[in-house]
Amino acid sequence: MIFPGPDAYVSPSWYATKAETGKVVPTWNYVAVHASGPVTVFDDADRLRAVVAGLTARHERGRSPPWAVEDAPADFIAAQLGGIVGFEMTIARLEGKWKLSQNRNIADRQGVAEGLRRDGHADMAALVEGAQTGAGST
Repeated sequence: MIFPGPDAYVSPSWYATKAETGKVVPTWNYVAVHASGPVTVFDDADRLRAVVAGLTARHERGRSPPWAVEDAPADFIAAQLGGIVGFEMTIARLEGKWKLSQNRNIADRQGVAEGLRRDGHADMAALVEGAQTGAGST
C-alpha cells in the first residue's frame, strides 16, 4: 500500500541554475510511505460495521453533535455495508520515500523552497529545507 504525503510541482524557474546554464526541467517533489505485508479481505457485516463505526467515531470526535452509525436507519446501514469490502494488512515492512530536491545544489534547493512557499506549499518548503540540513534522505 502507498500512503502519499505532501507533494508539489517544482518549476525550473525556481533554480539558480536556470540563469547559469539553462539546463533545468520541471519535476515533482513528494513524500510517501510504502507498506508491505499480507492482506486479509473480509466482508462480514458485523466486522465491517465495527470498522465503519470506529472510523466514524474517530472522525466525528469534536463535532457538535457528532454523527454516529446508529443515527441512520438500520436497513440503510446494512445496504451500505453490502457495498464495502474490508481489508486488513499485517505490516511486515515500511519504507519511506521522498524526493525533496536533494540532488540539486544549495542555491537551487533554496529557490525551490522559496517557490513552494510562494505557491502555498509551506509544508513542502519546510521539508525541502529539512533535506538541506540533513533531516531528509534520498
